[in-house]
Amino acid sequence: MTAAALLALVLLGGPRAAPPQAITVATPRGETAVPVVTLNGAPALPAGVLATALASRLTVTEGWAELTLPALTFRFLLDTPFMTTGPAPERLLPLAAPASVRGDSVFLPLQFVAGVLPRLLGERYDWDPVAARLIERGPPPVAATPAPKRLPNGLLPGHAVVIDPGHGGVDPGNPSLYFPRGLKEKDVALAIGLLLRDELRRRGVAVTMTRTTDTLIDLADRGPMCAGSCDLFLSLHVNSLPRRRDYTRTRGYETYFLSEAKTEDAERTARMENEALRYEVPDPHPGRVDPLDFVFRDLAVNEHLRESARAAALMQEGLAAAHTGPDRGVRQANFAVLRTARRPAVLVELGFSTNRDDSRLLSGRPGQRALARSLADAVVTYLREYEQRTGQTTLGGPTR
Repeated sequence: MTAAALLALVLLGGPRAAPPQAITVATPRGETAVPVVTLNGAPALPAGVLATALASRLTVTEGWAELTLPALTFRFLLDTPFMTTGPAPERLLPLAAPASVRGDSVFLPLQFVAGVLPRLLGERYDWDPVAARLIERGPPPVAATPAPKRLPNGLLPGHAVVIDPGHGGVDPGNPSLYFPRGLKEKDVALAIGLLLRDELRRRGVAVTMTRTTDTLIDLADRGPMCAGSCDLFLSLHVNSLPRRRDYTRTRGYETYFLSEAKTEDAERTARMENEALRYEVPDPHPGRVDPLDFVFRDLAVNEHLRESARAAALMQEGLAAAHTGPDRGVRQANFAVLRTARRPAVLVELGFSTNRDDSRLLSGRPGQRALARSLADAVVTYLREYEQRTGQTTLGGPTR
C-alpha cells in the first residue's frame, strides 16, 4: 500500500477502513455525493463536483488548478504533491498525493477534504471519518456581487502594472554615443517610463514605478514590487554595442523574458544590464533563506514563463507602430532584474544609443511619447488576453 493510500485510510477512520465509493458534502445549501476514484494508488475526488458542492470557483491555468472558497484560495500544482494557500506571501504545503488531470477533469486528493480543509478552516468545516462526511457550518455565503462594468478599452477595472526605468543615480547605464550632451540611458528610461505610466493610467490601469527620480534601486528590490494583484513587470532599457566594425549601424528594438541566453548577442545584453549590480551596497546582514522558498520561487517562475513570453511578443508587435528601426524579435536572457519577479515580467530594449537614428527617436519628446503610447496599447492587449485565458469575469479575477 502506498503512503498516500495509507494516509487516506487513517483520515477515513483507521487502518481497517477502506476508501468509500463516495463522500458526502453537507452544507446549509443541501447535501452532495462526491464520487471517490483511485488515481496512482490514492483516493481522489473530481474537483468540479467538489467545487459545486462547496459553492466555490474552480479555475485551471497552465499547470495549476485553483479552488477559491469564500474564506480562502487553494492552488494545486498539477501532477506534483504540492499546493499553496493564502494571500501573498502564499504558503507552500506538501500533499500526500498530487492533484492531476484525467481527460477533461481535474482530480484532487481525498486528503484535501479529509485533512487540509478541517485543519486550515476548522471554524467552517468538520470531517466525520466514520460517515465520510464533510460538514460545512454557518449560513449560506452571500450571493456574488454583479460583475463591474468594463472600461471603454474592454478591460475590467483593477489591473496593476509595475514599470521599472532601468539604472538611476550613480548607475548611468550604457555609454550614450549619440544622445545629446549630458543625457544618459537612465534619463531616457525614466522619461519614457513616466510617459508610459501616464498613458496606462489614462487607460484605467494602476501603475507603480520602481523609481520616479534619478535614484538607484537595487535590482533585487525591483522585481518584488510586482506582487499580490500585480499583473505585469515591465523594465525599460536602452541598448548599446561595444566599438567594432560598423557597430553604429545596428539599430532596432527587442524584448526579453527570463531564461538562459540563447545567443551571444542576448548574453552580451544581459551582461551589460546586470553590471548595475556593481553599484549596489551588499547587505551586511543577509537573512536565512527558507529552502522551501527556493522551491516556491522556481514554481512561480515556471508558471509565469508562458505569460512572460506572450507579453514580450505583444511588446514587440506594439513597438512596430512607433519605432523607425527594425524589429529584432523576442529573446531570452538571464537578467538579474527579472529573476526576482514572481509575476509575468519582461525587459524592453528600446533602441541603441550607439545608433544615430535610434538616439534621435529615444531622446526626442515626440519619439518618447509615441513609444510610450505603443507600449501602453500592448499592455492593454496583453491584459485583455489574460482575462480571456484565465476566464476572469469579475473584479480581481483569479488569484495569481
